[in-house]
Amino acid sequence: MDRLSSRDAMTAQPLLPANAGRRRFLTLATALLGAVGTAYVIVPLVESLEPDASVKAAAATTVALSPIEPGMQVTVPWQSKPLIVVHRTPEMLATLQAVETLLRDPNCEVPQQPPECKNRFRSLKPQWLVMVRVCTHLCCTPLYEPRKGSVGPRWLGGFHCPCHGSLYDLSGRVFKGVPAPRNMAIPLYHFSEDEKQVAVTAMYPESKLC
Repeated sequence: MDRLSSRDAMTAQPLLPANAGRRRFLTLATALLGAVGTAYVIVPLVESLEPDASVKAAAATTVALSPIEPGMQVTVPWQSKPLIVVHRTPEMLATLQAVETLLRDPNCEVPQQPPECKNRFRSLKPQWLVMVRVCTHLCCTPLYEPRKGSVGPRWLGGFHCPCHGSLYDLSGRVFKGVPAPRNMAIPLYHFSEDEKQVAVTAMYPESKLC
């Protein structure tokens, strides 16, 4: 078999285009830039999922109790939700047992409160109600109606949501036959040593607002 001449051998080999090296370089450079660019996009995205300092700071709030006289309430914003603190009188506490046959969940079996608040008062101290003031139907804000007869002839006091008619007693326990399916949520909280302040730290994980 005759050997190919040097010219024929060059012709027989598949030749790369003259700018092939440049194309390879540009392709590699583009890939590297794309990888770097993706990293710069992903890192801020991941960081954006972390709560910033202001969100972390808003996770807890402290309410002074001394200005809240018996029978009165104060509502403060907390984590974009209304938080209510009620100073209940002995007369108000007496209504809690009187209405229990009318309630959907009088014994607080649904975990809408921390275990230490699973009682008639739904609180750490009977006279203080610390609650997220959000109706469990459609997340409306119920009205505080402590006066007897203010909502109806048999009304002994509690919370009334005028949007769709849901009713709660003075512990935030929901009545039967109303749209709201659950008691209102009790957050995690604790009192200061001198009992002059209450610090609300977080939502109880198992509770649901609406």
